[in-house]
Amino acid sequence: MSSTLALLQKYSVPGPRYTSYPTAPYFHTGFGEADWVEALATPAPDRGLSLYAHIPFCDSLCYYCGCNMVATRDYSKTQPYLAMLDREMARTAQLVDGKRVAHQLHWGGGTPTYLNPDDIRWLMAMMRQYFTLAPDAEISCEVDPRELTREHLEALRESGFNRVSFGVQDMDPDVQQAVNRIQSELLIQQVIDWSRELGFSSINLDLIVGLPKQSIESFSRTLDRVVAWAPDRLAVFAYAHVPWMKKHQQLIMESDLPDSATRLGLQQAVNETLGAAGYVNIGLDHFARPEDELVRAQQNKTLWRNFQGYTTYKNSDILAFGASSISQTADVYMQNEKNLKRYQERIAATGLAVERGLKLNRDDQIRREAITRVMCDLELDFAAFGSEWGIVFTDYFADALADLRPLADDGLVTMDAGRISVTQTGRLFLRNIGMCFDRYLKQASTDKPRYSKTA
Repeated sequence: MSSTLALLQKYSVPGPRYTSYPTAPYFHTGFGEADWVEALATPAPDRGLSLYAHIPFCDSLCYYCGCNMVATRDYSKTQPYLAMLDREMARTAQLVDGKRVAHQLHWGGGTPTYLNPDDIRWLMAMMRQYFTLAPDAEISCEVDPRELTREHLEALRESGFNRVSFGVQDMDPDVQQAVNRIQSELLIQQVIDWSRELGFSSINLDLIVGLPKQSIESFSRTLDRVVAWAPDRLAVFAYAHVPWMKKHQQLIMESDLPDSATRLGLQQAVNETLGAAGYVNIGLDHFARPEDELVRAQQNKTLWRNFQGYTTYKNSDILAFGASSISQTADVYMQNEKNLKRYQERIAATGLAVERGLKLNRDDQIRREAITRVMCDLELDFAAFGSEWGIVFTDYFADALADLRPLADDGLVTMDAGRISVTQTGRLFLRNIGMCFDRYLKQASTDKPRYSKTA
């Protein structure tokens, strides 16, 4: 453990999670509405659609939250927002080929189930009105167990949702108090039971390591409880403490945060407990049962990574609706206006709310593929990659290979003839490995870090 701890301390630097490349801080306001209209109208008959709706509202503020959210008890705020989602979807649907089919749909937040059951049905009816969903589409929703009723889950199932992801984070009362998120084991058990009774095909639980007052002993109890609940997938995120970006995180006492040794112990407890329970570590922060399609996709080398994490839908354009949401085509990223009031004003004016974006060049696309393959396949074959992209891998990535050598010396990767492979230890450092291929990180840095620390 001491050698791994030394590596964690050595490689604990600000770095991206690579849900995109180039990463969101490099999107720019020079990309405007006309660019997005052009991207939407570009024919893409071989690419499916993935739909996303962002619901920013929450009943209360969780101090660790890094999402774009609005904590309010004033439900009336939802009505004009839903009306603007309707308008944005209508405008977007006018520009996109109507024959294209959505194989994936996801609601995130905030708290999507902040919406009452009737408004859940209304929003889903909107999405079905403007877009065609495949009969076997993966339709998922993030859910906060607090304030949730069985009627909310019934509305989701009636609307076609087949996956739910519950935010558990940590079951220890002291940790819950420190982050202002109180929820009992009985409550979590109840919502899981409801979900199974209603026939959701996949139940996912989200956990967070690195929260204030978290200990290896207390989090081990959480893991034991989680294993007993037997979810289909788990996402175990590392808490990103970025109070310079998220002011409310200043409510967390930095002295309460786990030190490096504790964070390592937490991660080891996650890997050991979930591994012993039969879950497969997909990489970075995702675990799934061996029969899960994410595991099969990794084995088949078709796994992909985007703003929703690991996914089996590589060749899909993401059409994202709502404040701060990020859309993606094969060669374009676009982010909506983040401010709720300004988002609604811009949608009311034109039907779109483009704040910034980026058109990828060929180098961006090549490096995105390399980073994604490392984070999904945990290996990279030089000849196969070079053949796919028409490059000599060792020449094109001479800079990356040079940056990887110290990581190889530390046992994070092996660099045999013609191949990079991530070691078991290296799985803890996937972000650092990906950073070796990142051309943008080699440019001049800003005064403050753009990213949370990698370890």
